[in-house]
Amino acid sequence: MLYIQLITTFAFHHTIAQNKKAMRKLTLTAAAAALLFAASCNSSSSDTAQTAEKQEAAATTGKELTVDAAATTIKWRATHKGGMAPRFGTLSVTNGTLAVDNGKVTGGSFVVDVNSLKVDSASVTEKGKKATDLEGHLKNPDFFDVAKYPTAKFEITGVTPFDAAKDKSELEGATNMVSGNLTIKDKVVNITFPAKITVTETGADVQAKFSVDRTTWGLNLGAEGDPANWMISKDFELDINLKAVQK
Repeated sequence: MLYIQLITTFAFHHTIAQNKKAMRKLTLTAAAAALLFAASCNSSSSDTAQTAEKQEAAATTGKELTVDAAATTIKWRATHKGGMAPRFGTLSVTNGTLAVDNGKVTGGSFVVDVNSLKVDSASVTEKGKKATDLEGHLKNPDFFDVAKYPTAKFEITGVTPFDAAKDKSELEGATNMVSGNLTIKDKVVNITFPAKITVTETGADVQAKFSVDRTTWGLNLGAEGDPANWMISKDFELDINLKAVQK
């Protein structure tokens, strides 16, 4: 009887050990899957803008076109919870101009109404969460502080031809490299990104899709090193389709 009891006890503990091992393996597998999923959610088909110090605005030549605010679109995208929760929405342009000379954009600028920031409700799916709550948070002093800084501005400092031999882009049909001073809150940073520019007899279109690091403009949640900031992607993506017309 003692022998049988010993065998039974051994089998019982061996089964528990195997179950624990299996659970650890399952947990590790789940964690790996979560990391892969987060990486895939965080991956983007956009270009990463190069950054530099503020530069002089481009000397504009040729005719001046007026940015059509109603026809211009800006989409933004970021991620939360380590990439597990994509967030996206829109912004609106208030005004702007583009200078065109001999079929080429030579300069220009446009102003973004940061208070127009919208969060698409389709990007907030967690129970008890609302898109309007996120909008309010993004507009408060934790991020854009729209009460103090209601607008952002982009001013072109240079436009060069896109050289496929040395310039790389995820944007299909990129024609140019555009540089400009991007002002968010009180910080001015020069960024460079590929763009597809189309100039016609009556207007011009500028398309670009790129990502920038929000912390470059001091868009941090809490103090530096705050754990709450870790779960929010540093990079946010801007998908711009700027339309300018002859008035």
